Amino acid sequence: MSDSQDKGKAPQRPEDGDAAGNSNSQSTSSSSSGATKKLSPKMIESLMEMNPALKNELASMDKDKAAELLSSLDVSQLMTGLAIGGKNQKDMASYKFWQTQPVPSFEDQASKAEIQQGPIKIIDQALVSKTPGPLVEGFEWCTLDLTNEEELKELYELLNNHYVEDDNAMFRFSYSQSFLHWALMSPGWKKEWHVGVRATKSRKLVASICGVPTDIRVRGERIKVTEINFLCIHKKLRSKRLTPVLIKEITRRCYLEGIYQAIYTGGVVLPTPVSSCRYYHRPLDWLKLYEVGFSFLPNGSTKARQITKNHLPSNTATPGLRQMEMKDIDAVYDLLERYMHRFQLNQALTREEIEHWLVYKEAEGKEQVIWSYVVEDPETHKITDFVSFYNLESTVIDNPKHDKVRAAYLYYYATETAFADNQKALKDRLQLLINDALICAKKAKFDVFNALSLSDNPLFLEQLKFGPGDGQLHFYLYNYRAAPVPGGVNKKNQLDENQTGGVGIVML
Repeated sequence: MSDSQDKGKAPQRPEDGDAAGNSNSQSTSSSSSGATKKLSPKMIESLMEMNPALKNELASMDKDKAAELLSSLDVSQLMTGLAIGGKNQKDMASYKFWQTQPVPSFEDQASKAEIQQGPIKIIDQALVSKTPGPLVEGFEWCTLDLTNEEELKELYELLNNHYVEDDNAMFRFSYSQSFLHWALMSPGWKKEWHVGVRATKSRKLVASICGVPTDIRVRGERIKVTEINFLCIHKKLRSKRLTPVLIKEITRRCYLEGIYQAIYTGGVVLPTPVSSCRYYHRPLDWLKLYEVGFSFLPNGSTKARQITKNHLPSNTATPGLRQMEMKDIDAVYDLLERYMHRFQLNQALTREEIEHWLVYKEAEGKEQVIWSYVVEDPETHKITDFVSFYNLESTVIDNPKHDKVRAAYLYYYATETAFADNQKALKDRLQLLINDALICAKKAKFDVFNALSLSDNPLFLEQLKFGPGDGQLHFYLYNYRAAPVPGGVNKKNQLDENQTGGVGIVML
């Protein structure tokens, strides 16, 4: 249905040189499909509003040079991320392809007319093809069986060797088989939505695109969607233009199941983001991050100062904080459901999804992926707060001392304080709660803690010493039109407490 290959998480140096850094770029370049349409002034205006990082980059340039640069760009170049200094390069479908898809156009978003929320195209399921489209010669479609350890290992190896990598080829995501089970076998998962491409002769898995079903709410309207992820193509096959074909195939399979909308994320600007967020990073083991080139020593500082600056207490401070257990599912479901309604774009999780996504169940041979904690009132025993984070490691390429960077990603959280109509109390409570999450992550041997500017995160990121990264993550809806929602940053790409209340969904 679309491409979420570029997840905005591949490690890279941060913008301010003071935090562990991730970026939303990939080292592979993409090819435009020959489109030469120039950007209209209206499209430029809309693009700048939806991509603060690009706007800032142009603002720092000489005005004449910036104007010349924009006038020379064609749409396909900009949409594939090749326009500015090599950032956000990735193998994905060109703008020409997206013109054929039911997604909002830049002209729609730039228009002053009120956006009518709802599906863009009504799908007649009877007209949906029952067979896959053709592939280039020498390749064939397959459906992955992730309950089969051999096929799960094949997907694991494809992603670990060919998925998101930083621009300098220093780090690459390392998806464990446990992570893939967790991410792709949530309640209601469908085997048919785990799509692969194999080389006909060797039977080698060379490409993938996957989806899981869920419900989201867009300004109160609940819709069934497919959450698209793991669009990956073998590096040697990037010239085969497989991305549009993969997108069309997952779309066809979803249509056959009666799901006509999707949600996905990407690090490049495509037609057309419903929101854009920024990555922030909090070092937990600053020295290790420095040794692998993940963090950098600011001018005038010393290693000792940076270690001291990022020091965390040994013990948590929230009374009643403990690990989440099965008995907490109903309470967390109730709290999180009420909390999520505060955001214009949020995930409508079921009780079964709460259990799957948030409760760690120890099993032999399975690595821990999710860490979740609740706060139980010592007197009433009511669950008043909840916080979680998940593990996604990166392989360190060609470093003599370290081979992995363990990164924790802030996942869902909620607090009863949000319903007291007291912004200062909410800020104080979240700073306490998330700081305790940092301490728990440090105890679990994580090296860095990452978060986006979504949800209520602008209320605590700077206070807890998260540094801004150079990465954006854009949120997209497929076959659904909606007015833009806030992503926690202002037009200068800076944290803004007035831009909360928009994105309340966390994509893996």
